[in-house]
Amino acid sequence: MHPRNVWQAMAGPGFLLSAWPWRSVAYLLTGMLTGAVALVGIVSTAVVGGVLAIVLVGLPLLVVVALAGIPVAWAERHRLRLIDRDPVADQHQVPAAHGLRPWLTTRLRERTTWRELGYALLFAGLLWPVDAFAITVGLLFPVAMIATPLVLATVGDGQETKVLKVWTVTSWPTAFGIAVLGLVLLVLGGYALGVAAGARAELTRLLIAPRESDLGAKVVELTRSRFRLVDAFEAERRRIERDLHDGAQQRLVALTMTLGLARLDAPPGPLADQLAKAQEEAGEALAELRELIHGIHPKVLADYGIQAAVADAADRSAVPVDVELELSGRLPQAVEAAAYFVVCEALANIAKHSGANRAEVTGGYRDGLLFLQVSDDGRGGAVAGTGSGLTGLADRVSVLDGRLSLSSPPGGPTLLCVEFPCELTDRSA
Repeated sequence: MHPRNVWQAMAGPGFLLSAWPWRSVAYLLTGMLTGAVALVGIVSTAVVGGVLAIVLVGLPLLVVVALAGIPVAWAERHRLRLIDRDPVADQHQVPAAHGLRPWLTTRLRERTTWRELGYALLFAGLLWPVDAFAITVGLLFPVAMIATPLVLATVGDGQETKVLKVWTVTSWPTAFGIAVLGLVLLVLGGYALGVAAGARAELTRLLIAPRESDLGAKVVELTRSRFRLVDAFEAERRRIERDLHDGAQQRLVALTMTLGLARLDAPPGPLADQLAKAQEEAGEALAELRELIHGIHPKVLADYGIQAAVADAADRSAVPVDVELELSGRLPQAVEAAAYFVVCEALANIAKHSGANRAEVTGGYRDGLLFLQVSDDGRGGAVAGTGSGLTGLADRVSVLDGRLSLSSPPGGPTLLCVEFPCELTDRSA
């Protein structure tokens, strides 16, 4: 398993022989350079903005300084790739329109811009000196100690040299002893640089791109993709229903009529009997196909909405069903389809398992919720996961952020409640 960041690399063997210590050094070194450039840029921006503020009453100063953190954050997101392979998402929103004014308006109103400005000020004033200190202590000091024999050799015999401006070295044993100590410190410094770089990276991610924000963005995208899949699924259902209705059903109707005409023309006998049987089979196949089409996506649901579709399902139920569903408009197609099939499955379960004499479907729309209740006077005892189809119903409802609850004590009655968050799309319907 390849480590994703410097922390995972330090936790495993072979850290010092890998590229991660050098990646840490590169991260800290580029932090020094970027921080120095950011400091110069922010100071220059403040000066220029202050000059413009004299002319335009401070507005350019606010705009220019506020946007100063954006390029710094952009550079920091790219620098993080040196020691953290997990991508850092850009938290900025997409402007609603093209052009400079919508872009400026969006940037000045979002929290990300001001968070990045705060990070840029902290980076320019404090963090890059910390990077420089870590490089100096963890890398430059040990390297200077290791180079002591070489430095002593360059000054000639009988001369002396100073190590780190502190120790005076006049003999070769002392020089080599300091070099060995420097090698030990360089090994320890590799881990120290890794810790410093990892801590800097975590602080940077926390300030400009917190993982919670990444997670929230992923959740939002997953929710959007889920709704896109639901819409695509419903569109595919309607396409299949249309193809069956306009294609296979019409062919079966034509076949039934052809067999009927052939039966009329055939003389009485075995041939006429076979044609009659074939016509009967074609009629049954046509009836089954119509029922299949109705189950995929009934035309009454698409044309007249959930009220008419539920009333139609109640008329076709084997158990008498009372319907009281009041809506002042149409609902989103996905919600209508899910609600309809929940009612159909509930009525099918009542007919198969409950032994009820009567059922009732009630519901309406209130406070942004479509609520439905399906009840019966049967024996009760319905439990999800026992083959009643309730688990599938719960899954179908949850896809649209709905809720399903069931009350079915032994002896009955059974009450199934469903809620879908949605908006009416046509209140005049």
